[in-house]
Amino acid sequence: MEEEEKITIIEGPPPVFESVPDAWPMGLNESPTLSSVVLTRLRTLNGPKLVERCYRAWRNQHTIHLEFRAPDGLPHKAPIVAARHLEVMEGQVLLLWVRLIEDEMRLELGYDGTNHEDDDN
Repeated sequence: MEEEEKITIIEGPPPVFESVPDAWPMGLNESPTLSSVVLTRLRTLNGPKLVERCYRAWRNQHTIHLEFRAPDGLPHKAPIVAARHLEVMEGQVLLLWVRLIEDEMRLELGYDGTNHEDDDN
């Protein structure tokens, strides 16, 4: 049995997921479930190695996941669909585009289904 390909956030706060206004991530969103591609930015010490791990998994036609603890403390994982590494003044940043299914999107992006525009009335 093969070991699951994953990148695990070991310490620190849960990742922050941002909606992606660009059109290109929609081309990565082939799934039988309702999902959305979102972006997270992670500080790392080995960005090039982590991006290479993603490329190697995809080249071998495997899925690689981001494993993290959500704000509720429970472990979650999301398929990584794109990865990029950046060097910034503060160190290295790993940009990961991941696919979140509908229920995870509500949890991670903070959507609660209420219309807050009416709060002032």
